[in-house]
Amino acid sequence: MSDGLFTPPYPVPHKSKASLFKRFLTGWNSWIHTLFDRSYTMQMGEIRLPRLDFYIANDLNVVDQVLDDREKVFPKHEFLNELLDPLIGNSVFSANGKDWEDQRAMVNPAFAHTNLKRVFPAMQAAVDDLLAHIATLDRSNPIEVDPLMTHVAADIIYRTIFSVKLDQASADQIYHAFHRYQKNIQPGAMLTLYGLPLFGYRKRARRAAADIHGVFGPIVRARYDAWHGGGGTAQADILQSLLEARHPETDEAFTYEKIMEQVSTIFLAGHETAASAMTWSLYLLSECPHLQDALAAEIANETEGAPIAFEHLRGMNGVRNLFRETLRLYPPVSFLVREATAPTRLRDKLLPKGAMIVISPWLIQRNRNNWKCPHAFAPERFDDPEEVQACRHAYLPFGKGPRICIGAGFAQQEGMLILATIVRAFRLRYPDIARPEPVSRLTLRPMKAVRLWFDARA
Repeated sequence: MSDGLFTPPYPVPHKSKASLFKRFLTGWNSWIHTLFDRSYTMQMGEIRLPRLDFYIANDLNVVDQVLDDREKVFPKHEFLNELLDPLIGNSVFSANGKDWEDQRAMVNPAFAHTNLKRVFPAMQAAVDDLLAHIATLDRSNPIEVDPLMTHVAADIIYRTIFSVKLDQASADQIYHAFHRYQKNIQPGAMLTLYGLPLFGYRKRARRAAADIHGVFGPIVRARYDAWHGGGGTAQADILQSLLEARHPETDEAFTYEKIMEQVSTIFLAGHETAASAMTWSLYLLSECPHLQDALAAEIANETEGAPIAFEHLRGMNGVRNLFRETLRLYPPVSFLVREATAPTRLRDKLLPKGAMIVISPWLIQRNRNNWKCPHAFAPERFDDPEEVQACRHAYLPFGKGPRICIGAGFAQQEGMLILATIVRAFRLRYPDIARPEPVSRLTLRPMKAVRLWFDARA
């Protein structure tokens, strides 16, 4: 692997740790803009803020200890729950301890509907609709990628949860509402960390969350009332599993409110992170025409001109490596937050009870002690014998341990299908404009929507 590789954009780190005031200003819009040079190489860091001190753990042994959490002393931190509460409430993503175990037991049957072969036809139908939609657009100008990827990812999980497709107006509502949510919850988080008044940011975030809930709330309400009223017809989808779920001890069903929390979690996790990854993948491809040609040849060899089928994806190693390298460079969830529920020594630091521990896929996956040319775009690194240990231990875009994202395989399959379909149909070019700048809030997105030329392949 040479140093002449393409290095995609990332915020240039500060030379030294910023002052409290400067960190407040840079963190107002993005977490990753607060980082400094040593953030990318240190093993264990400490940041002191007015309201909360937190520790950044990059040591892979500490990362394993915290995320594997065999002693059950590192639950998700309440700060994260505050950020997500308006969207997902107390769901299986945010709950801790016995509550999490009970909720996980109740929702586990729902994930049978994310079986990769079973869900492939719904994915394929949504991707076919994406191509049909692109065909209606004016391609004499660059096209905004972000809303396209949000729509197709949201449509796929929508069909999986509700057995219906997502219309364009609803997709637009979700895209703009979640953008507003992120723009308001990030300043709210900084104000909270500094012990300052929230100035209405949280209220505006709640309104944005309500707009998202307004898209699928009526579906959940109608099916909940019909099912519990005895007039509902069972459907083979996630919502049906949630309607039928029972508490492992009390045998109680989910209330409408609790189903909305679980549905909101599955919907958010099932579309926003995938949309982020696919947007960045298409941008990276647009900068690498030779890679596009190589992938197009790989896809043609696997499919022999037939529609892409479930069995074809297994042989598309180049497409898989593209998606994995995108997740390494631009992990949709860049920071994982845990709490020490008892005084704990990690490396040379004694963490008090209640301390926040931050584990950052963004930092770990860009640490030169873990990876060669860590900021470079090199999908082939996943076939490099010298990078095997890094791929195994320093690659965690979906987290790790008992709280690892259960939808990792689902996300990889939809990502590969969408990318392969687009590469086969189009050549992508990046316009003669500034490169996109990543910003990290709840998820990692470009600061401005990515625009690409879509040139039809012969």
